[in-house]
Amino acid sequence: MQRASLIEKLQEMMNVLSNALRTSDYDVKRMLRSYGVSICGLKMKFVFFNPKINTCNGMRCGETFGGPNSPNKSSMWTEDWTSQYQVYGGEPYVRSAEDIAFHVALFIAKNGSYINYYMYHVGTNFGRTSSAYVITSYYDQAPLDEYGEMDNLFYLQNGHLKELHGVVKNCSTPLLQGVLTNFSIGPLQQAYVFEEGRGECAAFLVNEDSTKTLRFNSGTGRLSCCQSRSAFYQTAKTWCSTLQSFQPNSSCSQPVLHIESLGHAAHSYINSKFVDSGHGSHDTKGFSMDVPISLNEGMNNVSILSVLVGLQDSGAYLESKYTGLNKVNIQCSGSNPYNFTNYTWGYQIGLKGEKLEIYKEENLEKVEWSEIDDSTDTLLTWYKTTFDATVGDDPVALNMSSMQKGQVWVNEQSIGRYWVSFHTPQGNPLQILYHVPRSFLKPSGNVLIVLEELNGDPLQISFNTISVANFNSYDHLPQLI
Repeated sequence: MQRASLIEKLQEMMNVLSNALRTSDYDVKRMLRSYGVSICGLKMKFVFFNPKINTCNGMRCGETFGGPNSPNKSSMWTEDWTSQYQVYGGEPYVRSAEDIAFHVALFIAKNGSYINYYMYHVGTNFGRTSSAYVITSYYDQAPLDEYGEMDNLFYLQNGHLKELHGVVKNCSTPLLQGVLTNFSIGPLQQAYVFEEGRGECAAFLVNEDSTKTLRFNSGTGRLSCCQSRSAFYQTAKTWCSTLQSFQPNSSCSQPVLHIESLGHAAHSYINSKFVDSGHGSHDTKGFSMDVPISLNEGMNNVSILSVLVGLQDSGAYLESKYTGLNKVNIQCSGSNPYNFTNYTWGYQIGLKGEKLEIYKEENLEKVEWSEIDDSTDTLLTWYKTTFDATVGDDPVALNMSSMQKGQVWVNEQSIGRYWVSFHTPQGNPLQILYHVPRSFLKPSGNVLIVLEELNGDPLQISFNTISVANFNSYDHLPQLI
């Protein structure tokens, strides 16, 4: 058979296989597992087998993972969750270094061959890259914070994970070449022993009873469970996300603006005056608002700024997920409500300041900026100032504790969203410091632009440098007992 003809036959066969692999027909799939063809006497055989290796994601895979789907496959922990990503309005999830180290060691003891930390280094969600309700610092409680510093007190004091990594490296020969034996050495006590032919040995001792002493090979040891002046640009009169005009009758007394939204937040205005804001949460994105309002005689305008705070982070059919306004009406005492849900609304996407890109230096003069003082009290406002970079190499963070909700740009680079006013159940903001990489900064003349949606105090914004107290560091591997 000629070469061209052979290639055509191969392509034809692969097309057939490609289409068949998309089928849901069980008999076809069963046939494909042992499908073989012979071409030109070459007896080229295609053997279909299960190439997948099931792995574990979680915090305690040494306890929860049943092992791979074949004894000839590696036992892999593809995501060791060192924490959980933090969301606005939620308390931070802190996982101790001892807990992480224990479960890593237990997974290795049970013949684990691969562990990947998720995450080991905190990230920063610059711009609008964060998913719905996720804070700008991604995985804020991971071992290394977003500035590259050790974040958890346990790491500073004990270096648990670094010591564990060193021990595993020192024991690599029996772990890779030894035979595993598992046996009980007492109530709630287990030993996992790797013995290599030349006598090298590595033992993992598990004691789940902190009140008892663990004894092994005539030795004893106790194992315990741990536990400047600025300027602003006011845009309140230049935007409308949705706008509806109406004229109430004289019987509309004690009017209440009722809004239902599928998420994530909304700022409402009556006749260009702010009346209230509302928002959902990561777990319950939809929300409703009932706001007492005052109406003018004659025509009134209802304006609502609907805000999306990140896209959905997971799930099927993401393209079918909806956010935004669902129902709007004005309820009057003693009369039927004015239902605007199905009315024709004026609609505008985005804000004028963003369309003009006034956070870019070449566009700063496209708007008129005004001086501000301590008496400034405005909503949905752009602020501008300049500053010099702090001296030294320490990481830099912007302290936004005096603001409420919005976005920040430094030298045209967005450092992400802030939402200081969305407190945890304990009444605290989840994040007030926002990372500004040194690569974003110049020695002097840096431009800071802030879009504040609510009513923050820009005069109290400050820059902080991040430093960590001295802690024990070592380059050598820990000594084995």
